[in-house]
Amino acid sequence: MPPPRNRLDDPGYAAFAWARYRRILKWMALAALLAVLAALAWIRWSGAPMSRHLVIATALGVGLTVLCAGALMGLVFLSSGTGHDEDVGGGD
Repeated sequence: MPPPRNRLDDPGYAAFAWARYRRILKWMALAALLAVLAALAWIRWSGAPMSRHLVIATALGVGLTVLCAGALMGLVFLSSGTGHDEDVGGGD
């Protein structure tokens, strides 16, 4: 059997890397929740009327933005940590 081309071809390391990615996403979900709560607290503190639609839009906008940023950052860490960046760049 030929050696794995990169580390994600190794099932054991792939499981480790994806578990680390899921752990990053769990922390980012907590950060998203805290960001949503902070945004809603700031809106309430500013004295603006808080309609149901404003709360939903703020929660979705802030929450999904933080989650998307965390998912993309986690993929950057996954790519860098598993050798994919070196494969694409030629290892220079």
